[in-house]
Amino acid sequence: MLEDMARKYAILAVRADKEGKVEDAINYYKKAIEVLSQIIVLYPESVARTAYEQMINEYKKRISYLEKILPASVNSEDNERNVEDVIITEKPKITFNDIVGLEDVKEALREAIIYPTKRPDLFPLGWPRGILLYGPPGCGKTMIAAAVANEIDSIFIQLDAASVMSKWLGEAEKNVANIFKMAREESKKQNKPAIIFIDELDALLGVYSTEVGGEARVRNQFLKEMDGLLDKSENYRVYVIGATNKPWRLDEPFLRRFQKRIYVKLPDYEQRLALFKYYVSKIKLANDVSLEELARLTEGYTASDIRDIVQAAHIKVVKEMFKNNLSEPRPITMQDFKEILKVRMPSVNPELIKAYEAWTEKFKAL
Repeated sequence: MLEDMARKYAILAVRADKEGKVEDAINYYKKAIEVLSQIIVLYPESVARTAYEQMINEYKKRISYLEKILPASVNSEDNERNVEDVIITEKPKITFNDIVGLEDVKEALREAIIYPTKRPDLFPLGWPRGILLYGPPGCGKTMIAAAVANEIDSIFIQLDAASVMSKWLGEAEKNVANIFKMAREESKKQNKPAIIFIDELDALLGVYSTEVGGEARVRNQFLKEMDGLLDKSENYRVYVIGATNKPWRLDEPFLRRFQKRIYVKLPDYEQRLALFKYYVSKIKLANDVSLEELARLTEGYTASDIRDIVQAAHIKVVKEMFKNNLSEPRPITMQDFKEILKVRMPSVNPELIKAYEAWTEKFKAL
């Protein structure tokens, strides 16, 4: 499959090269190189290894030549377009008041970002610029990052690390530098703090047994940029908030760049109760519904699981309404919720929670 993919990219590269489509040719040559490199790593004893290495060298030479004849302005525009492809700069309209529970996480973020931003004169020793949010999926890591951005009225740059690695290929490290450059420039121009939020951080900074070289360059570039933010001689108002569901995949040397490492846990009883109150506030409930009992029954469920349970119960009565040709759905009963709970298990395995707790004992930094 990988050989077929490399062949396809090589054919597209040569065709674009002959047609004078320099940008496309460079892009396809780079994709062919990435796939061939991956084949070499996965199958080091392959009889075709020498041929693959020769092809990689030839493609690299051709890329070098094409890049010399490509106008600098086109390269610059292409880099900017690449950056725009994987970032979101419009932050969701959400504040801490909109987030149910997570009080310990909110307090840690107030200490790390909000207080220093409002009164930097009170922090002569500096403050954290790197924040790591880790924990099970569906517990609010992305929402809490967006809420911080709104609390300090900052520029919000959201990245999906998996998209960075898959879309940019050989250009990834260059564009990581461009993102940090853009954050610094926008922060200075608008006189506002800037938050770079990186989802799936392990895709960018994790260590994998099958990496092909580009990943290491991206990690090194990211390390350089993070060290620049921590440089005491520079007064940047740029923060990096990383979120991951797999903190154990992160390269350990990078952890010290994230001075705050915050465990976003599964909601406890009080949080689950508050979540149920929040999600049922816009729908009709029967008198027999006990939110307290629902909160007890959903131990081990994530915040998004609880939202899905309420949504499923509501859809159930709406479906009944249409089937029975009624004008309004009936109130949701406790039995409706119990039927939903029979077919909706928690989305997080208890064994996974043990793994988070073990990692927290070793690396937590609140």
